[in-house]
Amino acid sequence: MELTGKITKTLALQSGQGKNGTWKKQEYVIEYGDQYPKLVCFNLWGDKIDQYALKDGETVTVHFDVESREYNGRYYTDVKAWRIDRNGSNDTGATGEKTEFGTPSPEFNNGGPTDDLPF
Repeated sequence: MELTGKITKTLALQSGQGKNGTWKKQEYVIEYGDQYPKLVCFNLWGDKIDQYALKDGETVTVHFDVESREYNGRYYTDVKAWRIDRNGSNDTGATGEKTEFGTPSPEFNNGGPTDDLPF
């Protein structure tokens, strides 16, 4: 799943010690929608926190999975991000401009003395 919006809040970094070693988790709030904006809290784990280094006010596309788990008869839901694109950076070609299908525009040969095509 994916969602495009603006980061409105960065929550406190959480960390701890587990059976597999030290862990850390960072939660962010993203606002999306036009007329009636909605808020979603998502999280990043481990090295992805430093890899993406999100800041409040940035417009991003968050790719995430939604997962719930049961504990003592109650269900808890996580929105775990696995990839973040800044300002649609994955949809740009070599010139940095967006293209229709997210692929770079081809460069065409304008012809010349080595052009041996019959048309």
